[in-house]
Amino acid sequence: TEPTMPLDLNVLLQEGFKSFLDLFDGPNKVSLSAVNNNVTAFDKKVPERFSLLRTFILERAAGFFADHGYTSKEIDSVFALEINRMDLVPSLLAAVRGFAMLPEAPALAAANKRVGNILKKSDVQAAAAIDPALLREDAESHLFDALGRIAPQADAAFDAGDYTASLQVLAALKTPVDAFFDGVMVNTDDAALRANRLALLGALHRAMNRVADLSRLAA
Repeated sequence: TEPTMPLDLNVLLQEGFKSFLDLFDGPNKVSLSAVNNNVTAFDKKVPERFSLLRTFILERAAGFFADHGYTSKEIDSVFALEINRMDLVPSLLAAVRGFAMLPEAPALAAANKRVGNILKKSDVQAAAAIDPALLREDAESHLFDALGRIAPQADAAFDAGDYTASLQVLAALKTPVDAFFDGVMVNTDDAALRANRLALLGALHRAMNRVADLSRLAA
């Protein structure tokens, strides 16, 4: 295995831009007449140019991994989370590939996409925290209990750098997630119940998307 360095892409770009600007503001200031006149406005366009350069690098990185056999869905799922540590991408991609091979993966990816759409389109603010007393349906109580058991396991594996294990643990959520959508109406007229159910879905969404945006794997 090739050695890697834990370098943050944003930090590298920031330092690169800073070094470039120091040419014109530092003790060894370069005369602007010696360079292209467009540079005089460079500092005003740093945010835009930073974003363009970051996008360029990520697009080239995505192309590199595509050339090495990863699918567009696998790559999109990892890069959708605004990854900065490029040295982690191979491990993240391997974890996503392993997850995609699980029999539970298609259903969980589809559910993840559904949850994301519900949260995005809701005109009601999710509750700040899940209130167990407002879990009226068995299916939402079971999902809450399952999430309480499984999310800490997934988080522990993630924090330890075992991204494959982090995703594999989530497979156990399929049954309670399916039951939730079969038996619970999120957009109920009861504002308190709705806010609580949105909070539950928000917790589910966060737990499922630490390694990658699993909705990108949906058909």
